[in-house]
Amino acid sequence: MIPAVPHRDALLGAAIGTVFVVTWSSGFIGAQLGAGAAPASTLLAWRFIVAGGLLLAWAAWRRPRIPPRDLALHLLIGALGQGGYLYGVFAAAEHGVSAGVDNLITALQPLLAAVLAVPVLGERITRRQLAGFAAGLGGVALVVGGDLRGGAPPWAYALPLAATLCLVGATLLERRTRPSIGLVDALTVQAGISALLFTALAGATGDLAPPADPAFWTAVAVLVVMAMFGGYGLYWVNVRRSGVGRASALLYLTPPATMLGAWALFGSTLTPLSLAGVLACAAAVALVLRAPAAGARRSDHDRRSDHGRRAPGRSRVRRAAADPGEWGGSPPTPERRRAASR
Repeated sequence: MIPAVPHRDALLGAAIGTVFVVTWSSGFIGAQLGAGAAPASTLLAWRFIVAGGLLLAWAAWRRPRIPPRDLALHLLIGALGQGGYLYGVFAAAEHGVSAGVDNLITALQPLLAAVLAVPVLGERITRRQLAGFAAGLGGVALVVGGDLRGGAPPWAYALPLAATLCLVGATLLERRTRPSIGLVDALTVQAGISALLFTALAGATGDLAPPADPAFWTAVAVLVVMAMFGGYGLYWVNVRRSGVGRASALLYLTPPATMLGAWALFGSTLTPLSLAGVLACAAAVALVLRAPAAGARRSDHDRRSDHGRRAPGRSRVRRAAADPGEWGGSPPTPERRRAASR
């Protein structure tokens, strides 16, 4: 009966990962839906105004207690992981960086996150995983190879790189400090600070007023429900379940998923090279996820499971310390303590 638990956990992890890839990719679809209706700053501002309003209404009903430390941490995590990341990606597109180059630069995120998680978080990365991360980057290059054109000013290419560093920084900060509040409360704080940032940006440029175009509000709905509540929320679920490296590897599947979604919804062209990239990305992610993570710092989920399995042994040691009768009336010796804990 015991092996069924890891099997169910693996199936649950696969399901969460699949839904994450689909919903995270919907952010690019939503951006394309709203591109012709309003500037990016307008779309981003109303994405977070709507999302933040819904979450704040839920929080007002629940009245959660958020410690000042956790509030400050999630304000910074939200400013980096949502504000900085999304602004860098959208601003790069507005300044002429092609979608292919944008995707390729932001695809550095899994590799950077995995490498930096070693000194910052104490995670381990195996050679097989490192090969998988490198192969994933190559797969993304194949997927977006048809759109790797120049034309933007040189400084504009720093925008998607800055966006990538913001998401990596937010991820490592959250795992390093481990705020105690739940996911919904964390998203509420992060959406609130992002709404303030993007509302200020859109207001400063005179683009805050939303258009009446139904396509704009369809895009906002996709970005709120799918991209934020689904993709961004599940990103943190995956990070907490499996660690930074393995969760970030799933991001290699988002360019192929976006490409297939654009083909289905907008009639985009699929080339043999891009389809080969899809297979390369899938193989790379499989390589990373199947590689043993021996010696890695365990996830919160693993530690909770181990705690439940070891609790009876520890309880007997504690009972014995308080009641010598647990040992037949004689004081517990170190040898007896070790025997009871096994």
